[in-house]
Amino acid sequence: MADMDAFRDEIARWAAGGAEDTAAELAAGLGLRTAVLLEGPSDLAAVQALAAREDRDLAAEGVAVVSMGGAMSVGRYAGLLGPPGLGLRLTGLCDAREEPFYVRGWQRAGAARDFHVCVADLEDEMIRALGPARVEEVIRSEDELRPWQTFLAQPAQHGRPREQQLRRFLSTKKGRKIRYGSLLVEALDGGRPPAPLADLLAGL
Repeated sequence: MADMDAFRDEIARWAAGGAEDTAAELAAGLGLRTAVLLEGPSDLAAVQALAAREDRDLAAEGVAVVSMGGAMSVGRYAGLLGPPGLGLRLTGLCDAREEPFYVRGWQRAGAARDFHVCVADLEDEMIRALGPARVEEVIRSEDELRPWQTFLAQPAQHGRPREQQLRRFLSTKKGRKIRYGSLLVEALDGGRPPAPLADLLAGL
């Protein structure tokens, strides 16, 4: 795990203008063959949680799951990790509104299109897969019932569908989306994950 974390750190430095050498050495040492490009850390948490649930060690399989810090970075990361750079097979997961960035990133990297699109975002997919009542159970189990009730009392939330309220609540506190990225996957309790997430992992 330390080596994969080091690889992710080096890729971030490389994307910010650093040198390639260390990232290339780590990729070779890890035996990487595939890079999964994700928009942010909450997506990373969900993918890692699903892999753990299915008893898969992605690093051992030669798969690097990378959080890019935003979809607008996908062109840079696709170029570094894909055919023009380390030569890894590219796949990934994105929100519907960010799909054009991914399309252009894959095209510029000369990679075959291979990524999965969420209807709105992964949180939206997870909420629909679990159902609002189950998500509220997770919130309660995390001792966040009071913040959730306070949030619902806000005038801006009155009359909104519960799915939209839940999705917004997950974004109202720093770190909450990341934490619930894994918690919602764990709450599936053997049920099928949302199609984009399930298809991503099945294709690795």
